[in-house]
Amino acid sequence: MNREEHFTSWAHEATPQLRRIARLLAGDFHIGEDLLQDVYAKMYARWPRIQDPSAYARRALANAAASRWRSRSHRHEAVRDVDDHLAGAEPSQPLLELEQRADLLAVLRPLPPRQRAVIVLRYLDDRSDEQVADLLDISVGTVKSQASRALARLRQALPDRTAAEGPQPDRSSLHTPASASSVDWTRS
Repeated sequence: MNREEHFTSWAHEATPQLRRIARLLAGDFHIGEDLLQDVYAKMYARWPRIQDPSAYARRALANAAASRWRSRSHRHEAVRDVDDHLAGAEPSQPLLELEQRADLLAVLRPLPPRQRAVIVLRYLDDRSDEQVADLLDISVGTVKSQASRALARLRQALPDRTAAEGPQPDRSSLHTPASASSVDWTRS
């Protein structure tokens, strides 16, 4: 298999997951697509030297998203409302899934790039602290502290969203061990 066939085969298989990660890291559907295309172009040029393409792509996406955020030309750029992206989404996807993704992007957008990268890779891409640290070239302690800070910010933002949605269902009927029900999960 030649270089182009090998790269194309890998990219075809990896694109759905990497597209999701790119969109979440960027906080925008279209910017995420642009980041992914830029990463693919760089990877293709370096393809023979890349040992672990998936890890390389995740790290490159996180770095590209952070660089874009730091760039002066994009810092003052107005980010369109997430609802604007619903019209441009693929028609084969269910509307509920689109609304959930739009909500997720809206919640993640205010996080700084490193915190967003840690949350996306750790919880949405299901990577361990060690894997995230390796991908982002930071220490495990930094992963943990960035995740803690990001989760604290998300907890602060979410009560406003849930209060606007109305009363929540009564969860007292759930079968939960007594020790687990006495834990304050908002402090973890």
